[in-house]
Amino acid sequence: MNIISKILSNKRSNNSCALIPFIIAGYPSIDTTIQILHLLDNKGVDIIELGIPYSDALADGPIIQNASKVALNQGVYIDQVLSILKQTTYALKASVVIFSYYNPVLVRGVEKFINEISSLGAKGLIIPDLPMEETNYLISLCTYYKIELILFIAPTSSKARINKILSKAPGCLYIVSRTGVTGIKSSVNFNLSILFQHIKLTTNKLIMLGFGISSAKQASTICKWDIDAIVIGTAFIQLLSDDNCDTNINRLDKFGIFFDDIKASIKV
Repeated sequence: MNIISKILSNKRSNNSCALIPFIIAGYPSIDTTIQILHLLDNKGVDIIELGIPYSDALADGPIIQNASKVALNQGVYIDQVLSILKQTTYALKASVVIFSYYNPVLVRGVEKFINEISSLGAKGLIIPDLPMEETNYLISLCTYYKIELILFIAPTSSKARINKILSKAPGCLYIVSRTGVTGIKSSVNFNLSILFQHIKLTTNKLIMLGFGISSAKQASTICKWDIDAIVIGTAFIQLLSDDNCDTNINRLDKFGIFFDDIKASIKV
């Protein structure tokens, strides 16, 4: 069993839920990204999702798109993300999962990219726009380099597509909580229970849920759905913007306080 699945399996055994923060590498700066990685690690987070900035992030809402734009304008590309890994993973107890759209991976060279992130300590990879036709090839490479490829399932996917993904997934599944792009929402999609029931009747794969979770109340509700992990991105990234930084409390303090609030609301 891969490390990411092992972490979530342990959570399931303890009837608890993992909290996975998502951040964009290089937003608002590389130094801040490194500080956040260490901050989260010191707070005992199990898994951190680190996004590679991308200019055409179709699944991301305006807050994450803007974060990617800021990072790209500062020259943060794959090389800089690899540098962040090189500077941090040796000292982190938490496992890092890389999030990237497929085009930058193709341009880099698929095997080269997977080899690089593996050699620098990453433990997982998420590619939201990975074509189904490429899945077997990616799984074989990730298995060879000891990286867990985490596959996406959307609530709008057909039953046939869902079953195909379930049959291919090496371990974890990333369930998109709603249609559309990422972003803060005041409510969560309660119709997901039907999808969860189907997945749990079909497989014992571990489940992480993301897209739109933005409050401790939502996190607490969702973790009662027998979910193994929740992913929160937009709400964390919003706290890192200059608009949310004042003279009394800096962005890292706000980030840490929000993390503590979410963590306290769920069984971790």
